[in-house]
Amino acid sequence: EPAPAREAGIHPSAVVHPDAEVHPDASVGPQACIGARSRIAAGASIGPGCVIGEDCEVGAGSTLVARVTLVLRVRLGQRVLVHPGAVLGADGFGLAFDRAADEPHWIKVPQLGGVQVGDDCEIGANTTIDRGAIEDTVLGHDVRLDNQIQVAHNVRIGAHTAMAGCVAV
Repeated sequence: EPAPAREAGIHPSAVVHPDAEVHPDASVGPQACIGARSRIAAGASIGPGCVIGEDCEVGAGSTLVARVTLVLRVRLGQRVLVHPGAVLGADGFGLAFDRAADEPHWIKVPQLGGVQVGDDCEIGANTTIDRGAIEDTVLGHDVRLDNQIQVAHNVRIGAHTAMAGCVAV
């Protein structure tokens, strides 16, 4: 069941980048941060301590309960519920081994994609969803993820899928 709606408006301790758009009917809680070019739609609720990075979208009626992080290029559909501590859009585990270097070592492969979450999804506490390497990581409509799930970069989860806690894909 969704968290109770908060009063619309931006808490005085929140930080909203001048290039971000927050709909007047949305609420942004204490100590939340909204990054450049991000958009928060009507009726969305951004809870305390949430961090919305650059180029993110939170759809109408969606709720980020508390301490949720949308790192980069994350798009949430309408009526999405994200529980505390979830992290969406972090780098995937993209590595390449550089054997030609004087000291062979791992190098990080840039993760250029994003995360797309369909309408009416629920994402459990401390769940992580990595952004794609080139294309987006995608959750279809009405996907239900329990707590402590890891979704790796470039994974596609079909509509109406439900996953129990501690699954890694």
